[in-house]
Amino acid sequence: MDTATRSGIMILASAAVIFALYWFRDVLAPFALAVFLWLVIDGFSEMIENSLRIIPRWLALTLALLVVGIGIAVIGVVIIDTANGMVSHSGDYEARLNQLVSSIYSAFSTNAPPTVDQLLVRANPARFLADIAQALQSLTSDALFVAVYIGFLFGAQSNFGAKLIAMFPDPEKYANAKALAGSMRVAIEKYLWVQTVTAAATAFGSWVVMKFVGVDQALFWAFVIFLLNYVPTIGPIIGTVLPVMFVLVQFETYWQPAVVAAGVGFFQFSIGTFLQPRMQGDSMNLSTLVVILTLSIWGAIWGIPGMFLSAPLTVMLMMVLAQFTGTRWIAILLSMDGHPEKGLTLGPKPGL
Repeated sequence: MDTATRSGIMILASAAVIFALYWFRDVLAPFALAVFLWLVIDGFSEMIENSLRIIPRWLALTLALLVVGIGIAVIGVVIIDTANGMVSHSGDYEARLNQLVSSIYSAFSTNAPPTVDQLLVRANPARFLADIAQALQSLTSDALFVAVYIGFLFGAQSNFGAKLIAMFPDPEKYANAKALAGSMRVAIEKYLWVQTVTAAATAFGSWVVMKFVGVDQALFWAFVIFLLNYVPTIGPIIGTVLPVMFVLVQFETYWQPAVVAAGVGFFQFSIGTFLQPRMQGDSMNLSTLVVILTLSIWGAIWGIPGMFLSAPLTVMLMMVLAQFTGTRWIAILLSMDGHPEKGLTLGPKPGL
């Protein structure tokens, strides 16, 4: 097969895979989230088991699930408390929004500025509320599927080794497949662990700043910052802008938004620039341009879940492509320094 034919087949196959990922996104995106959450829970249980060697595996897994369940319950309580706080202060927020709209409108027009109520009427609030209800329903359905997938993943975990042996009866190919799977798991677990630690540190520092200023629902905004730090590049930027916009609505003076912007921006920049790269090491090894590009691509294919999972999914793709002679050049382009296997614990290549 000549080079042109092989390249054409590769392009068509890639287009078919992308189309399939997009077409089945309602099924594949929750499953991908479930896999990564399963890795987090399983890795956490292994850490508990290694730290407390006297407890059995099942007890360590139970403790890990309990911690994750408590975390989800706390998140639910924070969201409910935030909604109640928003409702109780809605009159103050509306008055401040009218003031801001008036200030912005007067800078560009001499006509009487519209009120927030008038803007909402123009924006069709009924459709807006319907969209919110539909989004909440979809989120609930996805969360249920994710929980079911995680349960079945733990149930099937004991058979993964036997299935891998059946798939690769040749000892050399089995060793390479096992090494690749192990390296992918280590890289993803390290990525998720580093993102969690650095996101938690950023959220805590931001919460301290917001509590000092007196921001309403500071814990909720800290949780938003924590989640958005899982989105590469643009997540920290959005996580800085959103709390500042809320502080602009809450306060009539401007020193509070300035302090929040400086404080949150300081933690986002310092932790993301100095701490996170040191902790991450070579487990990612993705070009910055590739991170931004794949963020857009996975976001277009799977929406918000794709944006959260864009970096680990790309790392997995790079590691797989590096094992084949015909696609290794793609892995080299995806990597930061031209060495897609740097920092990984792979065995000898299968020579495919």
